[in-house]
Amino acid sequence: MEIKIAIAKIDKHGSSNSGDTVEVTERPNGGISIVMADGKIDNRDSKAISNLVTHRVIDQISQGVRDGASIRSAANSIFSEHQGRIQANLNVLSVDLQTDTIIISRNNPVPVFLISEERADCLSTESKPIGPVVEATSSIVEIPIKPDLAVVIFSDGLYYAGRQDETTMDICTTIETLFEEQEPTAKEIADFLLNRAIRLDNGQPQDDMSIIVLTVSFHPTDAIRRMNISMPLD
Repeated sequence: MEIKIAIAKIDKHGSSNSGDTVEVTERPNGGISIVMADGKIDNRDSKAISNLVTHRVIDQISQGVRDGASIRSAANSIFSEHQGRIQANLNVLSVDLQTDTIIISRNNPVPVFLISEERADCLSTESKPIGPVVEATSSIVEIPIKPDLAVVIFSDGLYYAGRQDETTMDICTTIETLFEEQEPTAKEIADFLLNRAIRLDNGQPQDDMSIIVLTVSFHPTDAIRRMNISMPLD
């Protein structure tokens, strides 16, 4: 089998620095974790806060701490230091080769989408951001790694794109249609959904937009691990 991951981001229109942060780290016992945060302090978007949150979680994961415990530790220390002034939507997506599972953790009211056999399921159990309260309970789903599986994670800017014109995307239908017509790569899924969201905001994103897509295919192309990064400059 082969895991492929695509990450795509765009800043809010008129902003030069995204408030969303996405970080990737290798797990000490094998695998990879992707951490995405959208941070605010005193109800203002803050890149510094999203960086702080992602790095706290990654520090724990890199020491071999389980994802849920990593999030709780980071949340408790952040609450203690900032006394509830911080709020961060947080997602952690992990491929754990020690357990041969994919772990999806949410402290984010925005749902996550799990695609299997061309059907998109919405993981939308109640989930609250970290920061405002001392206890941060994560919504965690752990599933076996298997072929023809995909996971799609959004920040709220992408999920709610078009809301100013009441034309938000029907995510499940859009994803299922995409899979019915072809066998899209992780990059194709991420690019399609991000571009669709930008169009819904009339070409001017009303908030920072980030998307993470993970796919599992049956046959690996080779034994090489790759990471590709593209970042436009003004």
